[in-house]
Amino acid sequence: METNNQTESNQRRSFLKQVATGAAVLGAGSFLSTPFHASAESLNQGDVTEADAWFNKVKGKHKIVFDVIEPKGIFPFAWPKIFLVTNGATGTTEKDCGVVVILRHNAIPFAMGNDLWAKYKFGEMFKVYGEDGKTPVTSNPFWQAKPMTIPGVGEVKVSIDDLQASGVMLCACDMALTVYSAVAAMGSKQDPAAVKKEWLAGLLPSIQPVPSGVWAVGRAQEHGCSYCFVG
Repeated sequence: METNNQTESNQRRSFLKQVATGAAVLGAGSFLSTPFHASAESLNQGDVTEADAWFNKVKGKHKIVFDVIEPKGIFPFAWPKIFLVTNGATGTTEKDCGVVVILRHNAIPFAMGNDLWAKYKFGEMFKVYGEDGKTPVTSNPFWQAKPMTIPGVGEVKVSIDDLQASGVMLCACDMALTVYSAVAAMGSKQDPAAVKKEWLAGLLPSIQPVPSGVWAVGRAQEHGCSYCFVG
C-alpha cells in the first residue's frame, strides 16, 4: 500500500509540474506588444492568410499529413521519405503523392535557418542534441544535410530541401512561433514583436506559416490527407 501511495504521489507531482510548465509558457503570450492577428505580417515567406490557398496545392492519388510536435530524431523527415519510397515501390510516383509535414509546438525550430539556431540557441531551448545525446546542436540538422545511412537500406536523403524537391510540403505553426519568440525575447530583453518578425523572416524557403498546427491538421484532412502522428 505504501508503494502504491508513493507511486501515486510521484505521478501527481509530475502532472502538476507539467501543468505549471505549460501555464508558464502559454502565459508568455501576454507579454506580446501586438495582438496575434496583427503579428502575421506579409513577409518573405508569405502571410498566414495565404495558408488556405497553400493547402489547395495538395495533390495526388495518395495523400498524407505528418503531425510533428516534438524533435524526434530522424523520424519527422524519414517517415515522409519512406512514404514516397514505398509508394514508388508499389507503382505510385512522387508526383502522384501528396505529403504535408506540420511543424508545431516544440518542432518549430526545424522550420528555421541556421543563423537563428545559433543566435537563439534552439538546440538548448528545444532539447535537440547531437550524436552524443548531450550536446545541443547549433544549426538545423535537417537543412541541406548530407544523406543518412540507414542499416539495411543504405544512404537516404532526408534533408528538408531534398524532401521539398520531391514535392513534400512543410508548414510551421504561427501560434507556436508567437509564444516561443516571446519567451526568447523575454530571456534576451528584446521586443517580442521584433523577435517574432525576425523568426518569420528566418523561415526556410517555401515553408508556409499557418495560423496554428491544429488548424493545419484539420485543413490537411479536409483536403484528403490521412493522418500520421510522428511520436
